[in-house]
Amino acid sequence: MKKIILIFIALLFIQCSNDDYGDLNKDSNNPVEVQAEQLFVSATVALFDQMESTNVNVNVFRLFSQYWTETTYTDEANYDLSNRRIPGRHWNTLFLNVLFDLKDAKTKTEGDAFKNAQIEVLEVYTWQNLVDTFGDIPYTEALQGKKPFDLYQPKYDDAATIYNDLLIRIDSAISAISGSSGSGFGSADLIYANNRTSWKKFANSLKLKLGIRLADVNSTVAQKAVEDAVTGGVFESNADNAIITYESTNPNTNPLWNDLVESGRNDFIPANTIVDHMNTLNDPRRDVYFDPDSKISGAYLGGTYGAQSSYGSHSHIGIALLDPMFRGVLLDYSEVSFNLAEAAERTWVVGGTAEEYYNKGITANFQDWGLTVADATAYLAKTDVAYTTATGTWKEKIGMQYWIAMYNRGSEGWYVYRKFDAPTFNLAAVAKVPVPKRYTYPIDEQSLNEINWKAANGGKDNQQTPIFWDKF
Repeated sequence: MKKIILIFIALLFIQCSNDDYGDLNKDSNNPVEVQAEQLFVSATVALFDQMESTNVNVNVFRLFSQYWTETTYTDEANYDLSNRRIPGRHWNTLFLNVLFDLKDAKTKTEGDAFKNAQIEVLEVYTWQNLVDTFGDIPYTEALQGKKPFDLYQPKYDDAATIYNDLLIRIDSAISAISGSSGSGFGSADLIYANNRTSWKKFANSLKLKLGIRLADVNSTVAQKAVEDAVTGGVFESNADNAIITYESTNPNTNPLWNDLVESGRNDFIPANTIVDHMNTLNDPRRDVYFDPDSKISGAYLGGTYGAQSSYGSHSHIGIALLDPMFRGVLLDYSEVSFNLAEAAERTWVVGGTAEEYYNKGITANFQDWGLTVADATAYLAKTDVAYTTATGTWKEKIGMQYWIAMYNRGSEGWYVYRKFDAPTFNLAAVAKVPVPKRYTYPIDEQSLNEINWKAANGGKDNQQTPIFWDKF
């Protein structure tokens, strides 16, 4: 699948003429008119960067998923989000740098249906992440006016109602992509290089993701969304994955490189949670998830989750993740396969059995990390991995392998744990509290939007208030 390198960002802004002497007195940092292509690129990169980052001021999803833990400063691994105002940073990035730019871009697309659909897909993805992170959020009154904060006190919409609207919006996007109207964003599309077929698969796979979240709260709506998505065409291989290609030099490197290498700090190591589970399964993905040269006495050793853990005395993060060009991911074939495995267990018509999709999810993940189909086949033959012989309920079987496969995609790993209640996680070593079910709202909302903040989530703004789809 062809990718467009991020150097295009710089090229978009080099659009001046030697004749434009009058523009020298204008503020070049705040252009009067920004083109839709520039806004779309900016929003796309901001979304990927936010989801990829592991900076504790920005994104702590890998900690919530217990993939990684902290070596020295362990507040975030003990679920203290207020000290660094982490919820506010995630909230502001997605609302201002992603959604507002996409909304602005949509006003400049001159009726191009394909461009509008490309924007809509990224908007739906972003709105879903905000709901899955916080619960009720401003939606119908959000992003009003010509500036992000023209409406300072937007009401919060019910999370389930937002989901219903997102399903309508993704259907509209799918219909527009399927048509022939509009030229699309062309080279400004950093994900699929303007390929309609790829965008349609992405949109349907996102619809599947929305639908399967609803399985425990509205099975009728969930089943229809999932089955319609499969009929419309979801991801069929890793070639369909929604990814972005980063570059080898700043400012277009993967944020992981900035956080783990350029910073010169050793703040993160693999958590004992994932290391212990993978050790028990003798999982060959350990040699790419973790650094083989960092074994302790010949074995991988994770840091105690939530406790100070010496960097030199524990295993380290895999070399692949330290590459500045390591790809960023929004949604992949492995995720789609595990969602379909759940749907099949619910006897929905999705073109395969739970075991088939379970096997596909594991195999796709192996290949995505550079292992072979033969490696995956051998792993799937293990008694404690094979779908028919692995211990536990179907939720526990799917949950374990789904969670392992989402390594480095902390937001999705956190979802798996909340939805499947599997695998077993550790209590945070210092705080002795369970994994949060949501982010609490940004502190600024309490002071700037107090009335609406107090009414959100039924007046419950705490970490253990579940998102509406988290019923069991």
